[in-house]
Amino acid sequence: MSTSTDSPPVRRRRDRRLLPPLVFLLVLALAALGVWWKVFQDAGARAEAAEAACETAAAAPPSLDPSTLSIRVYNATDRGGLANTVAAELQARGFVVEEIANDPTEREVTGTGEVRHGPRGNDAARYLALFLPGAGDLLDTRATATVDLVIGPDFQALATPEEVAATLTPIASAEAAC
Repeated sequence: MSTSTDSPPVRRRRDRRLLPPLVFLLVLALAALGVWWKVFQDAGARAEAAEAACETAAAAPPSLDPSTLSIRVYNATDRGGLANTVAAELQARGFVVEEIANDPTEREVTGTGEVRHGPRGNDAARYLALFLPGAGDLLDTRATATVDLVIGPDFQALATPEEVAATLTPIASAEAAC
């Protein structure tokens, strides 16, 4: 006896749904790409921040011992005794003041004043400029490390020790980051 079945022979299914697994793999690949993109962006931002901190530290005025600096204080204003007052305050802060006088040059000083120095006094001038905010910088040809602090007509007062320390603190932390 023979049996016959009415069912067709078994064939491979070609109508399988491939779309859901492909969508899942695509979403998974996009998520992985997003994570790696964020990792590389964060690494780049950290590198840029470190580079910026090093540039800031390199351009910043050094923190020096005032007793190692040799300065001259000049008055370029019409107010009498101003150079003596400023020199006394600088000496109280530890600076070595070599000379106190009216400005010996006929140069017109504007603003709060200016810091004059030669190439050997660059660091000392940048440090001294912290005490006279807004002061101009004048590089001349002197061969010594002596720095001149010239008081201008807009001068009100020297920066307080706290203001100077507040300026130097971020610089020290930037140097530590390098």
